[in-house]
Amino acid sequence: MSRPHGLSKSRFTSGLQCHRQLWWKTHEPGAPELVPDAATHAIFDSGSRVGVVAQGYVPGGTPIDLPYDDYAGKLAATQAALATKPPAIYEASVSAGGVFVAVDILQRESRGWRVIEVKSSTQVKPQHVPDAAIQVLTLREAGLEISGADVMVLNSACRYPDLSNLFRREDVSAEVESTLPMVASEVKSQLAMLAGPLPEAEIGPRCGSPYECPFRSRCWKDVPEHHVSTLYYQSAHAQKYLDQGWVTIHDLPDGSVKNPTADRQRRAVQAGRMLVEGDLAATLRRFPAPLAYFDFETINPAIPVWNGCGPYTQVPVQFSCHVEAADGTLTHFEWVPEEPGDPRAELAARVVEACRGAACVVAYNASFEKRGLEHLAEAAPQYADALRDVIARMVDLLPAVRDHVYHPEFGGSFSIKAVLPALAPEFSYEGLEIAQGDEAAGVLATLLLDPDALLPLERAARREELLAYCKLDTLAMVKVLHRLRELASHGGDA
Repeated sequence: MSRPHGLSKSRFTSGLQCHRQLWWKTHEPGAPELVPDAATHAIFDSGSRVGVVAQGYVPGGTPIDLPYDDYAGKLAATQAALATKPPAIYEASVSAGGVFVAVDILQRESRGWRVIEVKSSTQVKPQHVPDAAIQVLTLREAGLEISGADVMVLNSACRYPDLSNLFRREDVSAEVESTLPMVASEVKSQLAMLAGPLPEAEIGPRCGSPYECPFRSRCWKDVPEHHVSTLYYQSAHAQKYLDQGWVTIHDLPDGSVKNPTADRQRRAVQAGRMLVEGDLAATLRRFPAPLAYFDFETINPAIPVWNGCGPYTQVPVQFSCHVEAADGTLTHFEWVPEEPGDPRAELAARVVEACRGAACVVAYNASFEKRGLEHLAEAAPQYADALRDVIARMVDLLPAVRDHVYHPEFGGSFSIKAVLPALAPEFSYEGLEIAQGDEAAGVLATLLLDPDALLPLERAARREELLAYCKLDTLAMVKVLHRLRELASHGGDA
């Protein structure tokens, strides 16, 4: 059974965000933008695992376990399962009105069947309601009695090893019922649109909300450099600027941008050069030598696996630390686990040793590292005092950049990956096998939680790639702080 132009629940929700996105997904299913990268694969795999585990919390169900594109087989198997009236059906598949849905869990009740939509988030979100509603609509059109709908999410209060409360269910029946007329109308609109040519669509905030559109680069290819949407922390105001005819940051007049950091960006872009403002020298006095430049890499499995962890707990598992003596000599410390299992105690010991003697521990966006250190203090209490001493010595490098410096090449971002090539162009993340934090997290999760997925030589290669990536994160901080000191000593003209 081929469904080249029909709807599914995922296609329907894509169409709610943008008809053009839905058209491309339907008519170009092999588009390169739809080929998932490693990080996206990890998200899909995590969601699949959550869905399978959730079935165990609604036991006794009949699984419809057939290849994803065997639509006819799934429909037939579901009809056979419905006839036996089991307590539940997993992945119950139904087609009606041009829509095919596979329900995560269809639970039998005295008054009919309840739709349970499983989400790998920890809270019910507004976009989950139409996701459940399209299923209720389709099931009813197929002749099933539907008594209600729940969204089943991970419970943020759960802590390993007790996973009895891993999930919680929220009844969204009332919201679904009130949404059904809109859903029915939108289904007709989407089916009619899919039968025609590529629709027009305006770019804007919806291109990234509630999900990042995979086809964003197609629609934004003609957007000029320094578009108003790149203004720091001002995305909510982008449409207001466009409505006034201000397309790029060059168009923005004095007084139009209220956020002081974004206004520094405006003035730097319009001047075509880096701006250094305020008392940068005074800020840098907060970074006395000897310095320890410190960075964590973490994993955050949806389903916790180590003591005290909950869903999506950010667990530090790797670190890099460049220690700079008063004379400028650099010593590098680093560690990533070689074997699967809980690495937190050994990581804690190595972090304490690396930071020993540093007057200042430098981090970029230090709140992340502080949370990681506090997590280690709780997981390895024998090192708690020493780890909290590291926290007490930690100073954030990010505000030193954000509050004083703007280079037009930052592109509206103050991430270390945006700042480094602008301030120290001789350094770059280009060429690294792992160049993003989410990539590193995916590889680390595989090494620690799915060790059989890699051969020994592959494991060794991946570890080296992780070390190279994390090492550059801390070396980047060294270079950025050195550059800031140059700028402060030359009054911002260096």
